[in-house]
Amino acid sequence: VQLQASGGGLEQPGGSLRLSCVASRSIFSNNAAGWYRQAPGNQRELVAAVTSDGSTMYADSVKGRFTISRDNAKNMLYLQMNDLRPEDTAVYYCNIVPNLPWGQGTLVTVSS
Repeated sequence: VQLQASGGGLEQPGGSLRLSCVASRSIFSNNAAGWYRQAPGNQRELVAAVTSDGSTMYADSVKGRFTISRDNAKNMLYLQMNDLRPEDTAVYYCNIVPNLPWGQGTLVTVSS
């Protein structure tokens, strides 16, 4: 299975971005899935996850600002990011839980 994230870019503080992740086959409907990020010099961290039954969880740092969702029919996972902050700057990746080999991430840079 290949995973590819997209939708990153340069955004000002307070702005919004929507990340998308496409899987090469149907994996999101039967597995928990999540968005992870890795900032320079830091370990990769889980920021948002959705279970197979639709329950969601968020890291405290993004709670109330980020929303994870998925479209099982399209094999897509999304992350709506609002009120972006400079500390959100990182490469963002998608994956299921337990993790498959990591695919291509997308860089999010929040800066004025």
